[in-house]
Amino acid sequence: MKIGLRTTKTAIAAGLSMYLAQNLGLLYAPAAGIIAVLSVGNTKKTSLFTAVGRLISLAIATALAFISFHLLGYGPVGFVLFLFLFIPVAVYFGLTDGIVVNSVLITHYMMEGTFALPLIGNAFLLMIIGIGFALLFNLYMPNGEEKLHEAQLAVEQTFKSLLKDLAQSFMTGTDVLPSQCVRLFDQIKEGQYQAKIHQENQWVSSPGYYEAYFTMRQTQARLLLDMTEILQHIQVEESYSITFQSVLRYTADTFHENNDGQLILAKIEALHADYRQKPLPQTRSEFENRAQLFQFLQTFKSFIEVKADFSEQIHSSPNHKRSV
Repeated sequence: MKIGLRTTKTAIAAGLSMYLAQNLGLLYAPAAGIIAVLSVGNTKKTSLFTAVGRLISLAIATALAFISFHLLGYGPVGFVLFLFLFIPVAVYFGLTDGIVVNSVLITHYMMEGTFALPLIGNAFLLMIIGIGFALLFNLYMPNGEEKLHEAQLAVEQTFKSLLKDLAQSFMTGTDVLPSQCVRLFDQIKEGQYQAKIHQENQWVSSPGYYEAYFTMRQTQARLLLDMTEILQHIQVEESYSITFQSVLRYTADTFHENNDGQLILAKIEALHADYRQKPLPQTRSEFENRAQLFQFLQTFKSFIEVKADFSEQIHSSPNHKRSV
């Protein structure tokens, strides 16, 4: 059984929260530990926003509980009224994270039968201690760039494999099924998730290179899927198949994060120019095939242009670099 970093941080934060609350002589000291457990998030920003939201929702909950218990008494009926008031208000203001923990703290007022200032202070101190230790332990987050780089390499390797399959299909006539792109989309989705986590662990907001990178690759993946579908409906003469295969293989061999795509675009333009020199189609079948092939070339060009535009954006923006 493996014990992860978050489990370790949560357990220690909870223990220290209880210990401090007990030594301060606070009532219901274990509640501070539970608050810590519920407040250790996946990222620094998540923990901070959760902490602020729970303090705000505690103030709201205390006010609504004061009204409810004074109207219907310090019992189950009063607590039901409190929930009828508090839950919709918390949802409306986007404070749903504080519903459970603050509902527990409100029961302290109910059990003591009073809203004396020391008891209100007790509730806020329990909250501050719990979220405080959670924030403290969440200051340390492992550097996620290594995982992001691994995700990039995995995505690029899958792109290379699919491009080589496309190239091979021009010679063999075998289909590159769209279902083969599923793994690529899954890898990109995982990369986007890791990029979001990485960005939320940066206190200072800045343009997220990795988020932009995986969004760019996602756009390319959709275009590549379109190319595989078009290729299933066209036939290319052997002489042109060799040329198309050469360009696709070159794209696969040079597919990399730092490739700006300009040389590939030049090769695609040469393909366009060469293909325009062909005699006009004589039959409907030839015309339709020529149109499909032209669509394939246009989609391939768009595929490379997406990366070229991304590279230009990165180089023109000094704040939008890798290692953000």
